[in-house]
Amino acid sequence: MNATQKLARYALDLKYRQIPVPVIERAKACILDTLAVSLYGSTKPWSKMVSDFVLASGARGNSTVLGGKHKAPAERAALANGTMAHAFELDNVRQPGAGVHPGATAFLPAFAVAEEQRADGKALLTAFVASCEVMSRIGVAAGNSLERRGFHAPGLTGTFGAAVAAGRLLGLNEKKLVNALGIAGSYSGGLIEFSRCQEGAMVKRLHLGKAAEGGVTAAQLASRGFAGPESVLEGKFGFCQSFSDSPKLEYLTHRLGRVWESMNICIKRCACHINAHAPIEALQALRAELQFKPEDIREIEIGGIEKLVTHHANYRPTDLMMAQYSIPFCVALSVYFDATDPANFDEKNLKDKKILALMHKVRLKVDPEIEEKGWDRAARLTVDLGKKGRHDKLVIHFKGTPANPMHPEEVEDKARKLTRGVLSPRQLERLVDSVANLEKIADVSKIGDLLRTA
Repeated sequence: MNATQKLARYALDLKYRQIPVPVIERAKACILDTLAVSLYGSTKPWSKMVSDFVLASGARGNSTVLGGKHKAPAERAALANGTMAHAFELDNVRQPGAGVHPGATAFLPAFAVAEEQRADGKALLTAFVASCEVMSRIGVAAGNSLERRGFHAPGLTGTFGAAVAAGRLLGLNEKKLVNALGIAGSYSGGLIEFSRCQEGAMVKRLHLGKAAEGGVTAAQLASRGFAGPESVLEGKFGFCQSFSDSPKLEYLTHRLGRVWESMNICIKRCACHINAHAPIEALQALRAELQFKPEDIREIEIGGIEKLVTHHANYRPTDLMMAQYSIPFCVALSVYFDATDPANFDEKNLKDKKILALMHKVRLKVDPEIEEKGWDRAARLTVDLGKKGRHDKLVIHFKGTPANPMHPEEVEDKARKLTRGVLSPRQLERLVDSVANLEKIADVSKIGDLLRTA
């Protein structure tokens, strides 16, 4: 039995009662966060384009398209909702980084299919956890070279997560789930050129919706007998060896069933790329300690992994997506505004002269210690205050990471901020209660009813 087959068998054999309580609690936090982030994302113009596109087809279904009153077939709802989740750089990720976004590409496709199948809460939770366990291992096995080569990793790994979640809820047998994974491999795609282009960066928002849709479609086709390569993950021309410079195939099944990858879910606090979170937290800690003013700053030096320099050193972002991906911009913005409030990432601040001037005082470099010790997404920030001296702060585990998780109250507070104006306080209260008691819900389509907005 190869790795692809072992992962399929694991995903189908997993029982709800086998999942430890801390894993269930982390999964619930991710679910609440994902639904709130997606509802907020539904208000953005690019999300509306995709949801309008889905609804214009006229295809009928039983899966909720978030941010409205409409329903669609599961794969189309997954496209719209996955795009909403990634619409404003707020959705959760795997930490350490492996190019995996659990909420957008595991939970949302699972939810779409669960609604269609009128599954219960335990089935939805189990499918989501099974998907996280498989998808995260695929991301780790592919290694960190995907984005160095120009691919947007979650657009690639996400198809497998969605296929596992959908396949389990559709009741596929082991052979058909292997086929679903094989088909999903041909749906994997997404280029990172958006980080360098002058126009068209909006496509980044679409990548996770596309992955969610592709995985659901793969499972649906497999359920009808369509076949895919049974060695799609580990084969010579399979996913890992085709997309990665140095795949680690042994990690596909590493400690499967013994170590829970779902515990590596990281919930974001700021509406910007995850690599900007540690620098922002470091700068805010120094500011609280030293009480300096923006005009005191002569230079900000940020050291981290190589990706900071190769992917995030954009000093002339031309739209919001590029600005949220630019560490110089995000750090400069955080000096003047609260970076945990997504409303501060707007067109006005993108053109703010104070922010733009400070942004050009930010220097990015590779930090040898962070690289050597593998402190993924850590940052060492040094601020030069002139006569007040140079001061530095190292942040390894920023708030929201598995080693420094957000408390349930903090996750709820984020959800409250994001859904204000989308859901009524009563709707949010009912949603929070439903997620907290998800295993007791007999039909998860009732959650979809709570998410229907005007």
